[in-house]
Amino acid sequence: MNDKNNGGWSPYLAGALTGGVIILSALIAGNYFGASTCFVRVSGYIEQLFSPARVEGITYFKWFAPKVDWQVMMVLGILIGSFISSKQDGSFQIKSVPDMWSARFGSSPVKRGAFAFLGGIILMFGARLAGGCPSGYGLGAMVQLAVSGLIVVVCFFAGGILFAQLIYRGGEQR
Repeated sequence: MNDKNNGGWSPYLAGALTGGVIILSALIAGNYFGASTCFVRVSGYIEQLFSPARVEGITYFKWFAPKVDWQVMMVLGILIGSFISSKQDGSFQIKSVPDMWSARFGSSPVKRGAFAFLGGIILMFGARLAGGCPSGYGLGAMVQLAVSGLIVVVCFFAGGILFAQLIYRGGEQR
């Protein structure tokens, strides 16, 4: 299962397994991948511990009740699976600033953390404004063989490549 180029799993195998899990999830549970609602539910769940009356009064939490559901368990599984995989292939590292970021923007963990936090806020605002995670939509639509899903995923990759080129100016990670 190890890819000789990066020490991790083959991206083809990981992609095929992910596709299989998405299809099984849709067939068995009637659910498609998505993670942004997990953040909302966990945030509400934590806030409920401190101020249950406040959470009761927020209309948003009537739609997305604070609870541990399948999405929370999926995200937890991704975290645990990633840890196990990185330990297995020897690539596990604790770093506050990745090498590629450091080479381009400096080695300040505060600066890296601030940009990551800001990016997370923008991402979650957009995901919640759209009513869910766009990547979850793209993958869910592709499972249903919807052309819109293919268009969304192609646009994600094109946008990712474009912004990686703009931000890192074609530099390679070592």
